[in-house]
Amino acid sequence: MNHLLAKSVMRRLITAGGSSIISASPAPSFTIFRPVTKSATVMRQSTLFINGGVNELMKRMMSSEAVKDDVTEKKEDVTEKKKEVRGGEVVASSYWGVARPRVTKEDGTEWPWNCFMPWETYQADLSIDLGKHHVPKTFLDKVAYRTVKLLRVPTDVFFQRRYGCRAMMLETVAAVPGMVGGMLLHLRSLRKFQQSGGWIKALLEEAENERMHLMTMVELVKPKWYERFLVLTVQGVFFNAFFVLYMMSPKVAHRVVGYLEEEAIHSYTEYLKDIESGAIENVPAPAIAIDYWRLPKDAKLKDVIIVIRADEAHHRDVNHFASDIHFQGKELRDAPAPLGYH
Repeated sequence: MNHLLAKSVMRRLITAGGSSIISASPAPSFTIFRPVTKSATVMRQSTLFINGGVNELMKRMMSSEAVKDDVTEKKEDVTEKKKEVRGGEVVASSYWGVARPRVTKEDGTEWPWNCFMPWETYQADLSIDLGKHHVPKTFLDKVAYRTVKLLRVPTDVFFQRRYGCRAMMLETVAAVPGMVGGMLLHLRSLRKFQQSGGWIKALLEEAENERMHLMTMVELVKPKWYERFLVLTVQGVFFNAFFVLYMMSPKVAHRVVGYLEEEAIHSYTEYLKDIESGAIENVPAPAIAIDYWRLPKDAKLKDVIIVIRADEAHHRDVNHFASDIHFQGKELRDAPAPLGYH
């Protein structure tokens, strides 16, 4: 009996083509094995596939969320790295990589200024002769001299002995000629395919130096609303007038600036007299002035006025020199520019 049963089971297994076998429920006397049909096998495989696919999909979704979170965290980390804190403020960074590199002072502290760098600072040459004066000889020299003297009259009437406000107004005008002259020389160089002899840079250095004078004076004197309005008006008139003058006659334009600088020396000398007499308080020097002129940390207002006056004397010499070159029938590029001569 058992022998016949075994043969029957083997025959069914062979005819089923190697289909899987599962065990049936146990019987009291023997165990019966039944072959699994192909349809049942497919259904079971489909079920396993569906269940596995769902599990796999869930795993992938969970892993995708993790990846997204990881990517977001990395982006935030990169953003935080791009944000650099300098002087208590967050400095804007850029994809283009144009952010200013970290600059420090000699003592290792953070450089606090964006308007100028440590390599642009200097110690003023105080040995310059403050009393030099260009005596007007030619007709054009006399015109330039008289024009400057005429411009001084309304300034004296308006400011009187308020030399702080006077200096602030003076610097808003003094910073214009170098920019106008440098701009016109730049355009001339482009038109004629000629070098400038360094005069473009020299005049722009002068304009920048005068602007730093203004930034210093603004720290010392807080301009009122009507003084700001006056600056706006004077700058608009003076810029256009000087532009036309430089186009017509550069030698007269530079001579006018030379005489303006002589008047600036006189004004700052009077300013110093009031400081020394006690009429104006000798307050501590602004931090921007200490770093720009490399002054001692305990520098006072008097020290600032002294170095500014020396700068004005250098500008006087440069502009009279430029005018002399033109009066000799030459161009500025024929003579080397006094670069770095503040």
